[in-house]
This record gives sequence, C-alpha cells and structure tokens, in this order.
Amino acid sequence: MASSDVIKAQLAKTLEGTNFANLGSKYKGKVRDCYTRDGRRIIVVTDRISAFDLVLGTIPFKGQVLNQLAAYWFKATGHLAPNHVIEVPDPTVMLATECTLLPVEFVFRSYLTGVTTTSIWYHYQRGARRFCGHALPDGMKKNQRLEKAILTPSTKAEQGGHDQSVSREEILASGVISAKDFDDAAAMCARVFAFGQEVAAKRGLILVDTKYEIGRRPDGSLCFIDELHTPDSSRYWYADDYQARFDCGEEPRGLDKEYVRRTLAEGGYLGDGPPPPLSDEVRCEAARRYIALYELVTGQEFVPDTAEPVARIKQKLGI
Repeated sequence: MASSDVIKAQLAKTLEGTNFANLGSKYKGKVRDCYTRDGRRIIVVTDRISAFDLVLGTIPFKGQVLNQLAAYWFKATGHLAPNHVIEVPDPTVMLATECTLLPVEFVFRSYLTGVTTTSIWYHYQRGARRFCGHALPDGMKKNQRLEKAILTPSTKAEQGGHDQSVSREEILASGVISAKDFDDAAAMCARVFAFGQEVAAKRGLILVDTKYEIGRRPDGSLCFIDELHTPDSSRYWYADDYQARFDCGEEPRGLDKEYVRRTLAEGGYLGDGPPPPLSDEVRCEAARRYIALYELVTGQEFVPDTAEPVARIKQKLGI
C-alpha cells in the first residue's frame, strides 16, 4: 500500500486531462481521454472521478489503478469473451482496437443497493416492485442479496445527462440495438460477471454489481471495451463482515467509488446542480480504497508511478 505521504504528495500531481494533438482525433469521456488513429484507440485513463453522471474532481493514482486493474481483468477473462486490448504501454494508457460502441450499458446486479436515482434500491424504497422488467418481492431491505443476479440495462446519456435504467423490451423497442446483439452481449456479460464473483469471493470480497461496455470490432464480432470490474464500474464489499453488518442495519464495508457517492449523498447532494468540491481528506481516502482493492484482487503490491504524468506518457508513447 502506498504511504499516506505519497498519496498526499500526489494531490498536486493528479492527471486531470490531456491534449495530445498528434495522437489522432480526441474524444473526452468522464474519466478517459481517447484518441483514435489508424484503427486503434489510445485510451488515457485520467484521475478524474465521476458520480451522479458528473465529474467531481480528481483522485491521486486513480488512473493508474483503473488502467492496471482493467488490464488484469481483461487478461483473466480472455478465455470467456474477447476484449479490445492490444497492449498497456504506460500505467495510465491502454492501446486497443477501435470498436463501435453498442449504445447500451449492460448492468448486472446481485444486491438491492445503491444511492443514485438509477439504482435498484432508490426505486425499491419508493415502492417499485418491478425494476428493468424484473419482479421484486416485498419486505426486502437495503443491501440484501437478490435471489439471483439480474441484468438491468441502462441507456447511454450524453455528457451532462442522466442514464436511465430500462428493461430489455424497452431497449429493443427503442431500436438502438437488435435482439441478437443484445442477447449475445448479455450472455457474454453473464459469464464474465459470474467469473468475477468467483474470483472476488476467493479474495474475501463480494462483487456486488457492475456495468459493462460492449463494442463491435471491425470484423463484426462483439467484445468487451473500456474497463472491466474496476472500482469505477463495479461495487465491491468485504465478505467477512457483510452478514453481521446487514443484520445490524449497517452499511457494508466497501472498496469502490461508492464511498465518494455516499459522502456526497450524506451531505445532501444527489446529483442536482453543480457538485460540491471534494476535500483532500475524501480524495486521499478514496485513493487508499482504490489501491487496497487493486492489491486484494490481483494479489500484487500497487507500485505508484509518481512522475509528472503528462511528460511520462509522452515519453512512453514517443510523442
């Protein structure tokens, strides 16, 4: 685990964004700066953190953790489904095959939880007993395990908009994706989610839920893109005391960006209007959680690269 002093020192050197004009055409996502050239996508994972569909600020070493953990999972699941990775030339950079994004997020959930307006718990506590086409029984409590993992697709909103959780039927009725592509992608995601839960359990963790991005490669085949089972796309809880905390009505101990969401929600912010600034204390604690998750999942020590990130990336990519 990186020391508190190293994490604090990085507060002033986080990677907020990039502008590499000679890498090709640029697309800026909430967290990733993507450059496209010659059929390849160069993905720079910044230290930006997003929640409530907004960018909230930066977290030390977040980009390094996300990129390296995604690379770990892409490699570990290669036998289950293809992905877009070509190589990882820098701690925050992934070189990938350029794919056409399917305009749907494939979200798998195993627990009744969440704090955002798209979360299953948000709808359940307001009386909904059907979520994305799935019937839910009465009498459930927050953070309770569902009878089985369910797929709850989400629309892809433009930046500044809010994603919407919808059913398979609603997605197909919108015409944004064919039934075959939806079902093929859903089957891929189900295999990888089940595998991720198995691996997490062996590491003393619960993979609670996750979202997947699926793309179409130039040959027409589908593959995983963007990220996989990272603390940005997934919710992780410690397994050892989950049941005891649930029985007492306490929140599970987590290792993901839910900590930041919950901190803001407890302060009264749920995504409406400009977000409040993140304190250095929250930023450092979030960094510790990201790093701890990386080390638990991979079984490897996280070795932070404290060099100035833009210069380092230029040197690694030879630009």
